[in-house]
Amino acid sequence: MPLSQLQKKLSVLLIASALTLPAMAKHNQDDYFTRISSFPVYLNTDVNTETVSEIVAASEDGMTLIYTDAETESVGLVDITDTSNPQPLGIIPVGGEPTSVAVKGNYALVAVNTSVDFVNTSGDLIVIDMTTRTIITTHPLAGQPDSVAISPDGLYAAVVIENERDEDLGSGEPPQAPAGLLQIVDMVGAPAAWSFRNVSLTGLTGMLFPNDPEPEYVDINADNIAVISLQENNHLVLVDMVAGNISNHFPAGSVNLTDIDTNENDLIELNSSQNDRAREPDGVNWISNTLFATADEGDLFGGSRGFTIYNTTGNVIYAPGNDLEHLIVSLGHYPEDRSENKGNEPENVEVGQYGDDTLLFVGSERSSLVAVYKVNIDGSVSYLQTLPAGIGPEGLLVIPQRNLFVSASENDARDDGYRAVVTIYERTQETADYPTVQSVDRADGTPIPWAALSGLAAGPKFKNMVYSIHDSFYNKSRMYAMDVSAHPAMITDEIVLMDSMGELAAIDATMVNGDGTVNLDQEGIAVSANGGFWIASEGAGTVGDVNRPFETYNLLLKVSESGLIEDVVQLPAAVNARQVRFGFEGVTSVGSGSDEVLYVAFQREWAGDPDDHVRIGRYEVANGEWSFYYYPIEAPTSPNGGWVGLSEITAIDPDTFVVVERDNQANTDARIKRVYQFTVAGLTALADNGGATNFPVVDKSLVRDILPDLQATNGMVLEKVEGLAVLKHGDML
Repeated sequence: MPLSQLQKKLSVLLIASALTLPAMAKHNQDDYFTRISSFPVYLNTDVNTETVSEIVAASEDGMTLIYTDAETESVGLVDITDTSNPQPLGIIPVGGEPTSVAVKGNYALVAVNTSVDFVNTSGDLIVIDMTTRTIITTHPLAGQPDSVAISPDGLYAAVVIENERDEDLGSGEPPQAPAGLLQIVDMVGAPAAWSFRNVSLTGLTGMLFPNDPEPEYVDINADNIAVISLQENNHLVLVDMVAGNISNHFPAGSVNLTDIDTNENDLIELNSSQNDRAREPDGVNWISNTLFATADEGDLFGGSRGFTIYNTTGNVIYAPGNDLEHLIVSLGHYPEDRSENKGNEPENVEVGQYGDDTLLFVGSERSSLVAVYKVNIDGSVSYLQTLPAGIGPEGLLVIPQRNLFVSASENDARDDGYRAVVTIYERTQETADYPTVQSVDRADGTPIPWAALSGLAAGPKFKNMVYSIHDSFYNKSRMYAMDVSAHPAMITDEIVLMDSMGELAAIDATMVNGDGTVNLDQEGIAVSANGGFWIASEGAGTVGDVNRPFETYNLLLKVSESGLIEDVVQLPAAVNARQVRFGFEGVTSVGSGSDEVLYVAFQREWAGDPDDHVRIGRYEVANGEWSFYYYPIEAPTSPNGGWVGLSEITAIDPDTFVVVERDNQANTDARIKRVYQFTVAGLTALADNGGATNFPVVDKSLVRDILPDLQATNGMVLEKVEGLAVLKHGDML
């Protein structure tokens, strides 16, 4: 297909990525949220400062956000007058670790931990004038605060004094003095004149540690009843803010979970169960004056991997069982490295009234997602959609008067380019644009697990069927069949690779598991006109490494449609010995029968290659001969430096190819995420004779700069654009 035609027909439908970010299809006549902007909070300081955004609140007009940043011991402010282009308003140092913030009227109340250690606890309640953005008064607190909430009528504030446990002391379990409590703030008159009342939370029947309540989170309803979660105690307490006493309390209870993953073995296997698992709620929020929801994160012994809706008498009205966990698996966000702990770890909940709809938002800390539900009249919920968040969303905020929702992420993976962000969503759409990929259920009712997608190839039989693979992040390598006829693309089948013929074991038995499955670093996949697939597995290691492991083998594997490995192709030993860390990244097949030829993209330069020139390998299947071209790679242009390499190759015709060329930068540091086209017509690939590397250099031309497409998702720009396929009608995925 000519370049001009490809450019004309090109429609970027899907980016298969190591962090593919998903949500769900349209429900009836509902409106949906879409992400409209992301604000990296380092913009309030500088790019080199580690920052977090933990709890977030808004001015009453919904135009200014204020968030806590424990790393800089400050609160940050963001102007969201233009929600699509939030602007930094700077930070206000608070003299300690801010743990929570709430706003009422012109005042922002910030709870600040100033403790010397876990025994000598202290804290302040700082009052900020939202107009002048200055601290106007500071009240000392009775210990280390965690959460703060303000009553809807503005008469009271509740500050939970957690006096958190030292997890490194002994077994890390309570009881550990001093005990926590609740402080009620009577907000009468000027802030300097506010008075405080203490409410003891010790000695309650049903608490696991009656002398160490460790209150975690608080919310207040319109009847001025505060609900408080005692996470380690697996207990919930209701306090009458007017009278200043406990009106009810009860255990949070436990759940029985089935079809979950409790084994951290680099596989997502939904074949385990947990009985009598304590909920151990963290975030809590009122739905009405008689119903409230908890995020059952777990902390000490428990965690339900879900959430719960209670009434004020302590009855469970709704709990999702394993539904939230399964949803996250189907979206490619399941945190396998937390399987033996608490799975996706819901950390917070938030409730908002949007028109006639009461919506419940559940933030999954480990999965970086927010699930959205509509609360029904009976207290049950109906799933609406899932929203992509920053890494580790903790703060959740509804702004119904502007049809907005906000999440704040507490993790700043600065070295990886993924920064702590405040993310803004707007409820305006008739369809959900998130996720881009989701999996269907298996016959047993559990979702097909997937994540870390790398290569992508168009199917030969059906115009809307493509195939993908996962990389070395997971064991038991497999392929995925994906239907791209609708949005989101649906993974409809998984095909596990098997070395039943012993082809791979003959090279290195350590690559093969006892059940015949294999562990590879799959990076590229191509459909063969002769049936089945070719898969490129990337090697590792660098020239001069000793005891190079099996991952150093750059392999091409011929795989049947059922996943049987039928043949394994290696590079000549002298060529493979030139590797410098990065190896095979993509493979494509042209021709059929005895004329089949494979083209392989190498990610970066190997030893002896000229600077900024990477190899395109050519392998003739019939005679087993390797030869090579050079592809001229772009020089890095990111202010953060880094490198540029190839991620994929796809044939357009026997002589014409498109490749993904990208830098290893993310977020605001990303600069090069492009699709280029090149031809080998008129060029003769040369063999590597072990010394000369004067391979012919292909000419390339830009097909599409996909950085704007990645930016158009209004989230952080992802680094790893890994897969590329061209459908028969010309659309590029």
